[in-house]
Amino acid sequence: MRANKVMIRNLFLSPMHNFFGHHGQPPGENPLIEIPEIRCVAGCGIEGDRFFDFKENYAGQITFFSSEVFDELCVNLRVGSKSPGTARRNVVTAGVDLNSLIGQEFEVQGVHFAGVAECNPCYWMDLAIAPGAEEFLAGPRWPSRAHPERRNFECAFMNHGAVILA
Repeated sequence: MRANKVMIRNLFLSPMHNFFGHHGQPPGENPLIEIPEIRCVAGCGIEGDRFFDFKENYAGQITFFSSEVFDELCVNLRVGSKSPGTARRNVVTAGVDLNSLIGQEFEVQGVHFAGVAECNPCYWMDLAIAPGAEEFLAGPRWPSRAHPERRNFECAFMNHGAVILA
């Protein structure tokens, strides 16, 4: 599947973890860096990112998040001018239903991805974005009332390449 209508709004990486592995501790203070291009390495992740070469064929080599969902989140939680980078996802997109790519292979700018799984929001979202962010993104803890359209997802790379702001 060619996801050629995907608009890349933002690209981020962070060399160190702020939340992952910090359960029961305060978050880290490592910067999230907005960059014009990411270098994708199949089986490893994004060069320079905290999850690069984390585990062999790690499902979360790259994460995607919808700018439309982030904007809706900010409006509903009355959050002022927050960067979509506060969600600590690598690629912020526009114009594509990300959930339709879960379980699919797709291509963006010549890089082939496998949409591996949902990246469920966690309690850290309430601290990083605003109280209520986790529930807004996940919905109540009852599956019949969940909001899968508000989630983001993890991907693995099928080949090497670069993704640029477009």
